[in-house]
Amino acid sequence: MQSNELKIFNTLSRTKEVFKPVNAPFVGMYVCGPTVYSNVHLGNCRTFISFDVVYRYLMHAGFKVRYVRNITDVGHLTGDVDIGSEDKIGKMARLQKLEPMEIVQQYTNGFHDMMRVFNTLPPSIEPTATGHIVEQVEMVKEIIDNGLAYVQNGSVYLDTQAFIGKYPGVYGKLSGKDQDNLQTETRALKNQSEKKHPSDFAIWVKAPEDHLMHWPSPWSTGFPGWHLECSVMSTKYLGSPFDIHGGGMDLQFPHHENEIAQNFSACGCAPSNYWMHGNMLLMNGKKMSKSDGNSVMPEELFSGDSPLLTKGYSPMAVRFFMLQTHYRSTLDISDGALQAAEKGFKRLMDAYKTLFALKHSDGSINESEEVEITAACDACYTHMNDDFNTPMTLASLFTLVNKINTYKDGGSVVSNISQAALEKLQQTFKEFIEDVLGLKEEASTDDKIVDGLMELIIDIRQESRINKDWSTSDKIRDTLNELEVQLKDGKEGTSWSKL
Repeated sequence: MQSNELKIFNTLSRTKEVFKPVNAPFVGMYVCGPTVYSNVHLGNCRTFISFDVVYRYLMHAGFKVRYVRNITDVGHLTGDVDIGSEDKIGKMARLQKLEPMEIVQQYTNGFHDMMRVFNTLPPSIEPTATGHIVEQVEMVKEIIDNGLAYVQNGSVYLDTQAFIGKYPGVYGKLSGKDQDNLQTETRALKNQSEKKHPSDFAIWVKAPEDHLMHWPSPWSTGFPGWHLECSVMSTKYLGSPFDIHGGGMDLQFPHHENEIAQNFSACGCAPSNYWMHGNMLLMNGKKMSKSDGNSVMPEELFSGDSPLLTKGYSPMAVRFFMLQTHYRSTLDISDGALQAAEKGFKRLMDAYKTLFALKHSDGSINESEEVEITAACDACYTHMNDDFNTPMTLASLFTLVNKINTYKDGGSVVSNISQAALEKLQQTFKEFIEDVLGLKEEASTDDKIVDGLMELIIDIRQESRINKDWSTSDKIRDTLNELEVQLKDGKEGTSWSKL
């Protein structure tokens, strides 16, 4: 790791700030996770890939990171009980005639599968809202006891005007909205008369009779407000204040703004020191909209089964495409841009393979060449330290790609730089491509066919052994031995390897 200071753009101050953890080398990072009532969409994937890179780079930089990303599995009403609101988990449960927690499990599994496809690292802790109802009730009690919330007809509201009086300059700072805008942007609620002020928001909601997910509380049988779970779970596992709170830009208001208000109301302190927000995803220059036919799901992106695409693209090509744009910038996805990214990704990975096939030979050292290589390697750190600038990091790696390709054209023998310079080049490529950017070589079609056939052979062998068909089992073993393929039986199943 280079000694350059890491700077993070803090949404709260709207400036890049030198990163100073509360308790270095330990870092606490919380990222708002998905609400699991449907398949994860591409915009969410971009957010989680962006913070996966943040997580990876912090660890690469030597920090010991506790990464917490929640699962929202409570059936919240959209917008704190607004007119026409719906409990999305409950609605999906009714449509599919399942229990709400079956819906939650189904889409949580799908979310995890998609994160694995995109090669994101799992968080250190992945708490659920339903698993922390007790703590959420306790935080509501604390806010009431501090005189910053009130009870109306079984629901509890945070008193924003009392909060503003006690903590002037806090509410609205993150989103940059003044009090008039905060009031104007608060949607009309069917229980508006219950609230003292239009900007007040629910921290506990009395459940309607048809609401499937509800819990007992001192105020009513109901459920926590949408913003409450993140205030509770982030500080439970990371302390207060912790280092980094992240999410999509769409969460800046009201979700994150209200989180801050809740934390101050409960403990008199901010939840985190650095707020990071990823920007939105566009499709052909326009906001994605399923109703307008201007949207694509990750699965469609891989298969190409969309009128917006001419072909399918691999998950790593898509990840590479996303990293070509800074996380704070809008990302415009199009078929042409994906095709270009696919070519760029292939060029990068081809150079990566070439690099480790190069052989060093003593020769006349070209000092300027070594200086250029060292500068490009060090630039990778410089760019990542500049608010995790992945597009500029990739640009530095492609500067090195050009060098690698000249060595390949020269017979894959490197003699004009030192062995140390070659090793630095190899180390930088490995660390940044794999460890930091999370890119990996994808299996070719032939590899996939071989893997599939081996799985089939192993299944047939297992069935023959269960049926005591020893002749078939022995034939499989002997044939594989002749092909120099070894099977290894273990507790987790049978694996294979080439001898």
